[in-house]
Amino acid sequence: MYKKLFHLVLFILISVSVRAQAAVILQYHHVSETLPAVTSVSANTFTKHLSYLKEHDFKVIALNELISALEQSETLPDKTVAITFDDGYNNNYEQAAPILEKFGYPYTIFVNPKLIDEGMSYVMGWDKLKELAKKGALIANHSGQHDYLHRKLENETNAQWRSRIKKDILDSQKRIKEETGQDYKYLAYPYGEFNNELQALVTELGFIGIGQHSGAVNKDSNFSRLPRFPASGFYSKLETLITKLNSRAFNITKLTYKDSVTEQNPPMLTVTFNMGDFHKSQFACYVSSVGQADLNWISESTVEITSPKVLNKGRSRFNCTAPSISNPGSYFWFSQPWVIENAKP
Repeated sequence: MYKKLFHLVLFILISVSVRAQAAVILQYHHVSETLPAVTSVSANTFTKHLSYLKEHDFKVIALNELISALEQSETLPDKTVAITFDDGYNNNYEQAAPILEKFGYPYTIFVNPKLIDEGMSYVMGWDKLKELAKKGALIANHSGQHDYLHRKLENETNAQWRSRIKKDILDSQKRIKEETGQDYKYLAYPYGEFNNELQALVTELGFIGIGQHSGAVNKDSNFSRLPRFPASGFYSKLETLITKLNSRAFNITKLTYKDSVTEQNPPMLTVTFNMGDFHKSQFACYVSSVGQADLNWISESTVEITSPKVLNKGRSRFNCTAPSISNPGSYFWFSQPWVIENAKP
């Protein structure tokens, strides 16, 4: 009897701890039927996404509220979601904003101030962004002109790179504050690419770094590389998005790898978990365009993850999941992004 009671109490504690600070951030680009499908979602599909959130009692909150709660280890409601857009396209104003207003959902738009100042026709001007900001939208930093921030210019020293990127980030932040009055220190990495040096610089500047690799977030997430679930193009299918919306963040105590932008090929990742709510035997990882990853559990809580094949040059990803014990039908989800700089082992 006492053994059963112990397990019941343990189950309740696990359930509460898993729910306490878990959340999902969604990433969109275009809401359009005429622009590239890979980064677009139709207005009809976007409405279906928001309808699902409404009908299933998801708590859609502003990104600053979500991040503040995680930083302070505050309890978030179960099924918490934040909605974000990258690049500030005109269709965000014309298509997305009116739909979001109907649902009463807050959202964030990451913009490139230099492109706005240059009058690029495909992005919103400051007038539209100020209008949306007055209605409650958060306007945040996506770098000056959407460059690959981790890349050094030819013959550029590390000190010169740091100075250039620091100026880019701070100048962009200054323009956003001047035009909208907002000063949220969130940087969405262009193309979702970052390396160790860029993460360190972003943290040094007091910013939160946000990627576009998939996964849920919690208080133990690395705030220089918060994940988001892409919800456009191939990833806009509601049946698969539902699983992601109900996902949870692994409690990771240590993450070890050389660098996410790397010449190590195949790359290797070592993860140490705070175990408790998933079975080790059900943990699985998949490699983009390759298939199942090789797993080597070197202890009860630490696993080495490698690709069975050399990866192609460019962006790739390890996606790792495990079903939750305390919340049947819900999966823990973690993603490790890679930028492979060569295709040789």
